[in-house]
Amino acid sequence: MTLPLEQIPEHALEQIPPPDLLLPSAGGDGNDVVLSRLQRRLAAAAADTGILDVAYTVINTPVGELLLAATPAGLVRVAFACEDHDAVLGNLAARISPRILKAPGRLQAAADQVGEYFAGTRRAFDLPLDLRLTAGFRRVIVERLPDIRYGSTASYSALAALAGNPGAVRAVGTACALNPLPVVVPCHRVVRSDGTTGNYRGGPVAKRLLLDLEAAA
Repeated sequence: MTLPLEQIPEHALEQIPPPDLLLPSAGGDGNDVVLSRLQRRLAAAAADTGILDVAYTVINTPVGELLLAATPAGLVRVAFACEDHDAVLGNLAARISPRILKAPGRLQAAADQVGEYFAGTRRAFDLPLDLRLTAGFRRVIVERLPDIRYGSTASYSALAALAGNPGAVRAVGTACALNPLPVVVPCHRVVRSDGTTGNYRGGPVAKRLLLDLEAAA
């Protein structure tokens, strides 16, 4: 899903050089390079004119392709491939704004930090977050998740008690399952009281991989 050209003001489009000026001097797939550069310039023009509400990119990770999406307020969504990225973008369009464009440059800091996490060189994320996709008790839980230290786990019941509602174990499970920022906001560190991993938005294999990654550090 991308921002329709008709929504970009004419004066912004005028700043984009014609495709022949974007051709590489030698080597590579010329068409791909042109399209990539044109997309970056469209994203920059949309951002400069204030009509880009949600920027996104897709990165490769050990748990598969992750979609990263951000608003001007911060990172708003991390989505696994099993969630269907097109469906996720459609949901963002409905809940936030249809003015969405693939703009990797806007997500570079997030992509770099996710890469560092999987490389084992980062234990905590330092990114602005936009938590508008969660609310009420679920948001309380999401805001508590970073309190669970890297390499540690907490049970759903312990997290419910930490949030001041020890009887809300099922609600904690729902909050973790619907966490809009998995990996970055570590709901994978919440496990069942018997030590089994429990459910996860990215699937049980992804959850186990994240836990093993942190345990090995």
